[in-house]
Amino acid sequence: MEIDTLDYLRDINMVSIILRLSLAMIFGGIIGFDRGKKKRPAGFRTHILVCIGSALAMITNQYIVQVMGMGGDPTRLGAQVISGIGFLGAGTILVTGRQQVKGLTTAAGLWASACMGLALGIGFYEGAIIGCVFIFGGMTILHRIDDYMLSKSKIVELYIELEAIQNINEVVTLLRENQIETTYIEITKSENNGTREAGVFLTVKQHQKKVHAELISMISGLPVVKYVEEV
Repeated sequence: MEIDTLDYLRDINMVSIILRLSLAMIFGGIIGFDRGKKKRPAGFRTHILVCIGSALAMITNQYIVQVMGMGGDPTRLGAQVISGIGFLGAGTILVTGRQQVKGLTTAAGLWASACMGLALGIGFYEGAIIGCVFIFGGMTILHRIDDYMLSKSKIVELYIELEAIQNINEVVTLLRENQIETTYIEITKSENNGTREAGVFLTVKQHQKKVHAELISMISGLPVVKYVEEV
C-alpha cells in the first residue's frame, strides 16, 4: 500500500502537484527564513519563489514526457534552472567599500534551494527532505562553528580608521610589542575639513592564539584610533 501511495505521488496528478509545490514553499521558506533573519539580500520570499519555480519546471518537464508523450531529454528544463540560477545568485554577491565580499552564502543557499525544488518537482521526496535538513543545518549550526573557529584563528584581518596617516606607526609598534606580526597593510586616504584621515586594511598574524576581541580592544585603546573592526 505504501509503495502504491509513493508511486501515485510520483506520478503527474492534482494531488502530487499540490503536494510538491506546497513542500517547495515550506522547504524554501525554511532556508529563506535564516537568510531573512540575518538581513541578507535574498530572504524568505526569494527562496520560496526559487524553490517553487524550480519544482514547477520539473513538474512541467515530467508532464511533457509522460502526459504529452513528447520525447527528448526529460531533465533538460532542470538543467537550465541549475545554470540559470547562477545569475540570480551572482546578484546577491557584493564587494563592499572595505573590500569585504558578502552574499556568497546567500547565493549558495539560492542554488541549493533550486536543487531542492528540482528534487521535489520530479517527486524525489526523500532526497528533498534530507537535503532540506542538511542545507538548513549547514546554514545555521555550521555557521556558529565557523564563527568560533575564525574567532580563534591566528590570522586576523582588520579595518582601522586613524586620525592621520602617520599614526599607523603607533599601531604597528603596539602590535610588534605584543609579538603580533603585520603581514599586509593597505592605506586609503581621505580629506575631512582640511585634515588628512586614513583608513587602514591590516592583516596580522598572532604567534599565540587569542580571542580576536582582545586584539581589537587593545588597538582601539590607542588615542589615535577612531574606529576598528574585524573584516
